[in-house]
Amino acid sequence: MNGFDFVELAGKRAESVVRLAQDLVRLPSRGGLDDYGPVLDRVELWLRERSLPYRRLYGPDAGCVGLLVEIEGGRPGSWWTLDACLDTAPFGDEEAWSFPPTAGDVVGGWLRGRGAADSKLAASVFCHVAEDVQRVSGRLAGGLSVLLDVDEHTGQFGGARAFLADPDARRPSGVMIGYPGLDDVVVGGRGLWRAVVTVHAPAGHSGSSKNVVSAVSRAARLVQLLDSAELPGADYRFPLPAKLSVTSIAGGSGWSVTPDRVDLNVDVRLTPALDGPAAAALVGDVVAQLDAQLPPPVPTEVVEVACWPPFRLGPDQEPAAAMFRSADVLGAGVKAKTAGPSNIGNLLAGHNVPATAGFGTRYEGLHGTDECARLTDLPLVHALYHRTVLDLLGAFRPA
Repeated sequence: MNGFDFVELAGKRAESVVRLAQDLVRLPSRGGLDDYGPVLDRVELWLRERSLPYRRLYGPDAGCVGLLVEIEGGRPGSWWTLDACLDTAPFGDEEAWSFPPTAGDVVGGWLRGRGAADSKLAASVFCHVAEDVQRVSGRLAGGLSVLLDVDEHTGQFGGARAFLADPDARRPSGVMIGYPGLDDVVVGGRGLWRAVVTVHAPAGHSGSSKNVVSAVSRAARLVQLLDSAELPGADYRFPLPAKLSVTSIAGGSGWSVTPDRVDLNVDVRLTPALDGPAAAALVGDVVAQLDAQLPPPVPTEVVEVACWPPFRLGPDQEPAAAMFRSADVLGAGVKAKTAGPSNIGNLLAGHNVPATAGFGTRYEGLHGTDECARLTDLPLVHALYHRTVLDLLGAFRPA
């Protein structure tokens, strides 16, 4: 098949892809808020009707955190995974929407509703790619997994974690994540190191004649020190610099009491020049500087809550290379991108699994008001993933 054939076939399948995506958008599945059962049930019904092999994945609390479809080829080879989430961001202020967040309708060539862009349309595309692959699986090498996960927008990534921990799941040689966006394929991202920093001070009355450096004042000084900390810049290994942000400060109550404790959330975006241990050491040095300048009754505490490594695939590293080969065949002008925000690719990088994020349709209102996805992009997106998977599974190489 040439590039035109893939796009033409995807165009013929577009009505079916959109219909399933509409059904999914109409079923609210906000991460941590809604019952995921209905949206999982709808996908299961679609898979059963087409005799696609699937099973549920469960988290530590025995709750279902995703569906896993596995299509085995007729010859030995590597396994590859398509991943799209079925849960969504919250609706936010529903009064600000110009249509219901679960509309699931198509207006002016746009699929409308929460999850249309992130990532229920991609989930539908990947289900259809699995069906396409199953039809020719006997002549393919290795296999395809499709992970349709929930518990993603909570930040827990329960579906991906369950997939990686499942002893029966085929270990993927690479994962392609179905995030939206037509112009780029994300092949790397800064990692993250996060901690809660707790500063202490003697409590007191704000009207007391005794001068006391409060925990609020100590926290304010800590923010100044953190903001002025010197971080590595971009270099030949990674095109983005490290970044440190204080994202939350909590403590105190009312006006008459100077508090004895303030908690700060510190977020450090990692690069190869500043990894997790280096970030921990940097924050530790700043905390020591604070305690030396403004001695506390109890040393300032740093509790790490998350650490993901940065990642960046090389130009010839799969599955990114296969995506760019398909983009060339299909005439899609796609660029490689290293992202500032972290994504599930960082979690996978911690398990030595290379990952990409995007290519997907253009969109508006992602995680915001009036989310929608542009359906005119759908045939090209579907064609690229279909061709890329067949390429990775050896369809274009001699048996």
